[in-house]
Amino acid sequence: MSDHAAVELSPEAIKFADFMAGLVIPESELDAIRTRSESVHLTAREPEGVTYREVDAGGVLGIWCEPVGANADYVLLHGHAGGSVLSSAFVDRKLAGHIARAAGAPVLVLDFRRAPEHKYPAQVDDAEVAFNWLLSEGYEPGNIVTIGHSIGGFIAVALALRLRDKKRPLPGAIVSISPWCDLEIANETMVTKAETDKILSKDLLEFFRESWLGGTGIEFTDARVNLNRADLSGLPPTLVSWGTYEVLAGEDEEFAARVEDAGIDTATVVVPGGQHSYVYGAGRVPEADDAIAQIGAWVREKTKI
Repeated sequence: MSDHAAVELSPEAIKFADFMAGLVIPESELDAIRTRSESVHLTAREPEGVTYREVDAGGVLGIWCEPVGANADYVLLHGHAGGSVLSSAFVDRKLAGHIARAAGAPVLVLDFRRAPEHKYPAQVDDAEVAFNWLLSEGYEPGNIVTIGHSIGGFIAVALALRLRDKKRPLPGAIVSISPWCDLEIANETMVTKAETDKILSKDLLEFFRESWLGGTGIEFTDARVNLNRADLSGLPPTLVSWGTYEVLAGEDEEFAARVEDAGIDTATVVVPGGQHSYVYGAGRVPEADDAIAQIGAWVREKTKI
């Protein structure tokens, strides 16, 4: 029998072969940036006592991060960073494991669709699908916490606002870390923190914004995408966290104040000298670990985990 005789391959084997072939094909600029962004997971330490498994969350890929001894009646629904364009659930797996340990509950990290291939509202749509899937799996709405950082911090809030507007049960709490709140990109800290923020810049945010909203006809002031223009009434307890060195610090502080002004049970965790999405340093950066411990304690208190 010839070594090259045709064999019937599984779809998975074909997909694997195509992936491997792609490793030697020159990448587009966007593909190269995406590939590099996947290495950010190296800044987090592998957490002890956490297992991982992939799951189909109603059609959206997710990664369960399950600490030993966690209360499985609760779950944190987590959105990763990347401006809707970069990163993945795989990048956030380790940092989510640290958050899961701090909160005492499993975390489901979503691998939502990315722009520019999938414009707004694809990312919030995917979060809603996963939320509904969790309900179908038997979770009580109040036992679900929406959480995320950067664009994921936006999604954590935007999903709750969408559910509120649909008059559907809300999550028990929201944790929004380094959220992208102002699509006008106009807060003064865009300039005053430009030298200290080593991750984000106004130019990069403008690139993300165009990738996400370009061609949709959605204005940057639209309350669906601009949390600092949104009606925040009726939200569950909400924690907002940011680092003082990030260009989003000003808009995040404004957002936290607006949540409180809306009469919401509000908490803040401000990390002195913290970079944007400081949670990437989970397990290696003491300031990140201290903030994650505070967030975990708050989640336990508000949900009674």
